[in-house]
Parts: sequence; C-alpha cells; structure tokens
Amino acid sequence: MAHRTVLTKRQRDALFALPTDRASLEYHYTLADDDIAYIKTRRRPKNQMGFALQLCALRYPGRLLKPGEVIPEAVSSYLAAQLGLQPEDLLPYAARDVTRREHLSALRKIYGYQRFTGKRVKQMKSWLSQQAEAAESSEGLVCKFVEECRKRKIILPGVTTIERLCADALVAAERRIEDRIVTRLESRMRRRLNDLLGPAANGWQSVFLWLRSFEVGKNTADMNRLLERVEFLKEIGLSPDVLDGIPPHRVKILRRQGERYFTADLQDISSNRRLAILATCVVEWAASIADTVVETHDRIVSKTWREAKKISALHFEQAQADIASTLAEFQALGTTLLMARGGDLALGEAIDASCSWAGLETLVAMATQLIKPAMAEPMDHIEKAVHSFKLYGKRMLSVLDIRGATVVQPLLDAAAIIREGADIPTKSRAFLPARSKWDKQLRKPDTNEERLWIVAVMFRLQEAFRSNDIWLDHARRYADDRKVLVPLETAKTMPGLDLPLDPRVWIEDRKRRLEDGFERLAAAVRDGALPNGIIEDGQLRIERLKADVPEEAADLVLDLYRRLPPAKITDILQDVAEVTGFTEAFTHLRTGTPCKDIIGLLTVLLGEGLNVGLSKMAAATADHEYSQLSRLSRWFVENDAINEALAIVLDAQSKLPMAQYWGSGQTSSSDGQFFPTTRQGEAMNLINTKYDAHVPGLKAYTHVSDLYGPYWINSIPATVSEAPYILDGLCLSEIGKKIKEHYADTGGFTDLIFATFALLGYRFIPRIRDLKSKRFYVFDLKSVPKELKCLIGGKVREQTFIDNWGDVLRCTATMRAGKVPPSQILKRLSARPRKNDLAIAMREIGQIERTLFVIEWALDMDMQRRSTVGLNKGEAHHALKNALWIGRQGEIRDRTTESQHFRLACLNLLTAIIIFWNTDQLGNAVLQRQSAGLDTPEFLLRHISPLGWEHILLIGQYIWRKRKAEIA
Repeated sequence: MAHRTVLTKRQRDALFALPTDRASLEYHYTLADDDIAYIKTRRRPKNQMGFALQLCALRYPGRLLKPGEVIPEAVSSYLAAQLGLQPEDLLPYAARDVTRREHLSALRKIYGYQRFTGKRVKQMKSWLSQQAEAAESSEGLVCKFVEECRKRKIILPGVTTIERLCADALVAAERRIEDRIVTRLESRMRRRLNDLLGPAANGWQSVFLWLRSFEVGKNTADMNRLLERVEFLKEIGLSPDVLDGIPPHRVKILRRQGERYFTADLQDISSNRRLAILATCVVEWAASIADTVVETHDRIVSKTWREAKKISALHFEQAQADIASTLAEFQALGTTLLMARGGDLALGEAIDASCSWAGLETLVAMATQLIKPAMAEPMDHIEKAVHSFKLYGKRMLSVLDIRGATVVQPLLDAAAIIREGADIPTKSRAFLPARSKWDKQLRKPDTNEERLWIVAVMFRLQEAFRSNDIWLDHARRYADDRKVLVPLETAKTMPGLDLPLDPRVWIEDRKRRLEDGFERLAAAVRDGALPNGIIEDGQLRIERLKADVPEEAADLVLDLYRRLPPAKITDILQDVAEVTGFTEAFTHLRTGTPCKDIIGLLTVLLGEGLNVGLSKMAAATADHEYSQLSRLSRWFVENDAINEALAIVLDAQSKLPMAQYWGSGQTSSSDGQFFPTTRQGEAMNLINTKYDAHVPGLKAYTHVSDLYGPYWINSIPATVSEAPYILDGLCLSEIGKKIKEHYADTGGFTDLIFATFALLGYRFIPRIRDLKSKRFYVFDLKSVPKELKCLIGGKVREQTFIDNWGDVLRCTATMRAGKVPPSQILKRLSARPRKNDLAIAMREIGQIERTLFVIEWALDMDMQRRSTVGLNKGEAHHALKNALWIGRQGEIRDRTTESQHFRLACLNLLTAIIIFWNTDQLGNAVLQRQSAGLDTPEFLLRHISPLGWEHILLIGQYIWRKRKAEIA
C-alpha cells in the first residue's frame, strides 16, 4: 500500500528542521548551567560540540540527528559561543558513529529521553485515537503529536512513520464517526436515506441532487419550491439529534462532501459512509433551507413594499398636472375674491367673473378627487399583496417550527389563525406595536380589513425574524439567540475580554474620561485653539484635511515602477507560490492530502479571480481541460482554504523589508466595493441607488491592513448597511485580532458599532460626514462646561447599563469567541424594537463612546490624518480589483450567495498575491536606486503603494512555466 502523504516539504521542514533564526535559537538552544556541566565532562572540543548538539536536537525539534546531516552554521555558532569553542570544532564529530551512539545513550540516561518503541508506541496510538476526532486537519494532528512527544520526552520516529500513524488515526476517527451516526439510524430511516439517490419527480436528477439545489428566492414560485423541500425533509423525519456529540468541523466536512459528490459517486462508496453523509446533509439542509425560506419571505416583503411605494409615487406623478391646474384656477378665484372684498363687486359677481358657479363646483369636485393621490401613502396600496401571501403564507407557517418570546405571543397567535385558515379577527390587533402605521390604516373606512390584516401579520413576521423576537427550532441564522450567546460564567472568564464584571467600574471610568475630555475641549474653544475646527451656531464644524503627500513622492513612485520587470500573471502566481507555499493550504476535502497538481490549482484560482470562469480558462491554457479544473475546484478549493492561503501570503508580505515603511500591521480600514450582477436586481433586492438606480449588484466589503494586505472580504447585498459587517473581519481572522485601530467611512458608523468596538477593545475611528449634526451625551448635564452646552443631546441612563451588564458581557464574549459572525448579532440588535433593554443599553454605551471619540477627533489632527491615510489605502484597492475583474463584462453571474462569495474571495487572494509580488519587487527597485547612488529618502517610501498593475500582463493565453521536476 502506498504511503499516504500528510505534510508538504515546507511543512516537514517547519516541524523537523533545526532552528536557524535568532529568536528560536535563544528560546530552544540556550544551555543551562547543569547542561554545560554535563557537556564539559566530554574531553575533546569536538565531543563537547557533538554532545551539546545532540542534546539540543532531542529537545527541539525532538528527533535524532541523521547520519551525514548538514548542521546550519547559525546552530553551530550559537552553541560554540556558549561553550567557549569554535564552530569548526564540530566538523570531526561525525567521523566515529560509535561516539555518537555512546553520547545518545548518555543523554537518554541523564535527561530521561525514551525511544519510540514498545509500550510508548501503544500509548501514543491511544493518544492519537483520542485526539483524531477533534483534529481539524492532518497537519494539525501531526503538530499535536510532535508536541506531545516532546512533552513526554519521547524521541520522534521518522517522518513517514508519524505521517502514517496520524493518517491511520484520522481514517479510524472518520470511520468511528460514520459508525456512530449510522448506529443511531433505524432500518426504516436507512432505507429512506438510500432512497434519496433514486430519481426525482422531474426525472433528470436524483432526489438528493434536487434537495441540495436551493437558493434564496425572489417570488412566490421560488418560495413554494423551497417549501416543497422543507415538507419533503419533514416527512423523512430525521431528528437533528443524530449529530449530537459529533464535532462541528466533522459535520461540516460530511456536508461538504455530500454537496460535491454526484449520485453515482455516492452509490459507489461504502454503506456506512454513504449513510453518514446522507444523514448529515438531510439534517444540515433542513436547517439551511428553513433559513432560506425566511430570507425569501424577507425579500418578498421588501419587494412588496417597494412596489407599493412605486404605485403611490406613480399615482401622484400622474395627478401632478391636474393638481397644478386646479391650484392655478383656485389661485385665480382667490385673487378675484380678495379684490372683491375691497370694492363694490358682489361675491356672486366675483365668482361669475372668475370661473362661474358651475366651474367652482367642478373645481371643488376635482380638488376632492385629487386629495387622495396627493395624500396617498404606500400603505394605501399594500393590501394588494395579500394575493402573494395567500399563495404561500399558510404553507410556510405550517412547515416552519416557529417559536417566540412572550412579548410576541399575540403575533404567534395571529400567525396561527392564518395557518389554520380560521376567520380573520380584524379587530384583534394586539400583535401590532403601539402607534403602529398598520393600526391607523386598518381604521380607514375604505380599507379591506381582512386583507390588510393578513398583510400586516406577514410584515410583522419579517420584522420579528430580523430582531430574533421569533426564531426557528432547527436553524442557523434564525436560531434562538439564547442558545447562541455564550453563558455568563464563560463570558466572565474568557481570555482577551478586558471588561470589568461590575458595570459601575466601567461607568466611573467613562465619567472620568468625559470630564477630562470636556475640560480639554472647552479650554481649546475658549482659547481659540481648536485645531482645524470651530463651534458655530450650536454645531461643531471640523474641516477636512488636505492631502499631505510631498510632491517629490510622485517622481519616486514613477521611477520605482519603471524599474519593476514586466511580468505575466501566471509567472507571478508561480513565483509567489514557490516563495510562500500558499498552495499548501488547499487540501483534499476528504483525505486532507495537499494538492499535487499545483499548475491546475493555480489555473483554477486565476480563472475565478479574473472572473473568467473555468470553461474559458480551460480554453485559454493548454495544460488542463475543463473536467480537470472542475474536479480540482470541487475537491480542493474551499472558502476556508482560500482564507488560509490568504493568511499565508499576507504573513509573508508583512515580513518583506519594503512593507516596514507602511505600518506595523496594527491598524486597518474597511470599505465596500460595488460589483454589478446580471439577475433581476429589483426582484432580488439587490439595487442600491447610491451606485445606479437600474443596475443590480452586490458589495465586496474588504478589510485592508496598513501594510495594504486585504485580510478579509465579505460579500453583502448592495442594499444593506455596511456597519454590521465591520467586526467580522476583526473577530474572525487572525490578522484582524491583532488590529488595535480601525478606520471606516460614514457607511460603517452607528452607535451600536461604537459600543461593540469599545467593548471588544478596538479603537474605532470613522470619518463621519455629517459630524456637525451629532450631539454629545453625558451622565450629568450639570458637569458640562458652558462653552459646550449647545452640543449636548441628552443624558444617558446609568441604570440601563447596570441592569443589562450581564447580557452585554455575554454578547461581547460571543463575538470575541467567533462562535457566530458579529454581523449576525449586530443586525438583530439594530432590528429590535425600542423596548428591548439590551439593544437600548448597547446604543447608550455607543453614545458615550461616540462622544469620547468626537472630543478626541476635534482635538487630535494626527488622528484625523491617520484615518484619512488608512481609508485611502483601502479605497485604492478598488482600482486594482477592477483591473483584475476582466471577465464576463465585469458582472457576477453566479446564482448562489456561496458561489458569489467564493468568486470574490478568489479575487481577494489574487489581489494579495500581486501585492506580495509588487512589495518584493519594489524593495529590489529601492536597492537598485541606492546602488546607483540615487537619493531615496525613507520618509518618501511610506507614500509608495504596491497596488500598481501596468507592468503585469493580465490577458492573452495563460502559459505556465514547467517546474524543474516536470522537466527532468
């Protein structure tokens, strides 16, 4: 049986090679006094050096030295310096194998190191068996095995032995998990799951493929197709408990395998594995399709409201000419009557002279008729939507297991009436909030109360799902928040959560900060020393800073880019892959083995990143056919793998000499970039009038570090606010967790965001466009200096913080843990009604944090400048990505949200690869200038950007260099 490779050469070297960098040498190879005493018992310098070297190798990386192994000069020099010897003293040591064996025996006796034999093999196999189920990757399990051996002082066996042991443990764990799932299935359930591989009603695909072909819809037909799947899955009756105790990443892998296998492939694999995949997919798809149903209902409701607004606007537009004409005639009549009041002309004669009594009657009738379109609201036309809701409303409420809080019980009761087809109690409106626009509309005399009541219930369901006042029993996005948030005791002890357990401590700290800030701001106002700003007419006005780029920087940029060699995009990908090893992140979805077809993998990434697609890319390259690229994409290129590859590239880029001029990697910015789509944007709720009133699309919301690295990307609808998505990049990525200061524009600013940034320990610096309209909020109105009283908007409620501090801690800890995307929590908090105490507490915390920020912003021009520089770096990415986005007329034509995100993630990775290559080449160009004796001031280098692309050939036929191994 062929050896199963788990690690790449680069990964092997990282684990088993002797350290060479100074920090690692100092940490692992610094000898203690007793070590030196043992070493000095050896008589000759060569034996002392060899004894010390073997000791250090046993400690780290934990293995024996191989015969003839070349010892790095850094290692021999570091050990020689501690022993008062010369590095050359090590050279004669390898001459006598007997001496090396004697030294090894002595080291084992002195320090307790043991060989990997006998009972230790059994112990480590047992340990591997326990760890394998929780291991998320083959490399991760190997790393844990190596660390455990070091901890137990077991000498590491050969690399191939370790790989085989870990691979066997992973396969065994996989089979145990499959068996565990299958043993929970009754024989009837097994038959039903196997039946999923039979033909569907349409005759051209299996039931299994039909089930997994779902996406968010736009109309009632799409909704009913989704509900048909929900009903089918409910009829199967598989309980979610079948996956209890299965590690989440294992569930994720089984689901992904099911989504990539074709029916025939599933029929060919072993029975237990097939049933485990089918069971996992049924449970997971049931939750996902339920979420998709709610999202489709949300889109239908939003579309209904937009259509009602359109109708209202159209009626008003059509009546404008008649309204203008009628007003003009009334103006003439009024003028005549006013003239008659001061003269001898009688009232009747005045009317006859103006428009006649018959004309007046016509004018009054016309005015009465025009009142309705002139005062019309969208609500007047909304009841027509009842026909759409009747097509799926009862069915949706029957198949979804909707639960809710006590406060929305009247809404659940109203939904039950629609579900059961009972008589509509139009006078029962307890499900509506106080002073609701629906209640006012229901009281109008010309309203069809039954129809409007049904529409009102369906609209309220949308709002309640958004705010999580109602939820689904088995779902992901629309699950119960109480199950999502971490327990309070866990939140109190969570590392990295630097919040006081007593809210009064936090309040006192903010009071001191506010008092100090107000004193400094008031003093600056009194002295006329407010930098770049003024308080005028009760408003704080801050002028926008002008560009601060030296003129000579432009000449330096041009010269450096002229020195960059022209390059093909294919060569850049290969060069960066060889230097960074980012392709090692792409492993087989099932086996975990690294992808061996590097050229094919790079072709897939390039095709998706350029938006060309795999079929066109296969035609543009001679190396791979479409079927080969499709297989690689299906089994190796996952979003998680793309994120890991991105982190590898950006980590390598941050260590390049040129990157050190741009920042420390501790600040970042985020901004959205619009990409058009080709689907019906109006129907899909994808149109954003900020970009184009008639062009549907979505936004790629990207986080960019001060080193220009795009470390996170989210695909979001073009119609939603960007603000909730800011924290996703910071909390869900390793680079984001190192950020200390983050910049955003006005689209990323809300009081809720200010609160969460402060609670999570990040400094938030947005560029607020309408800053002059923002008010200050304080704990004590009397403590505000008189110069600033005109800026005060109100007083915050301390008791609200105190009463809800436990939930604030839980909410913050959940975001810090990355258990769910912060955007999901923030969107729910922002959608909740005013009476929700947690939402109120978070907003009031945000008001205090925003007040503190505005004070510092007004006083600190350096902060304003840092924000501008950071945002400019982020916005500069848009041009590079637009240049790379060459395929399909720049449109995203993927149907599903997952596919759209996948394509944008590939674009982001391709952008990062080019940034790495440019950063490296710019560093070389700087060295060329300096070698030529040209002045290259360091203060100008921070104005150089690695975002140029004119020197890169992006189009044409994509020809890859052959690797040396292939040529040989």
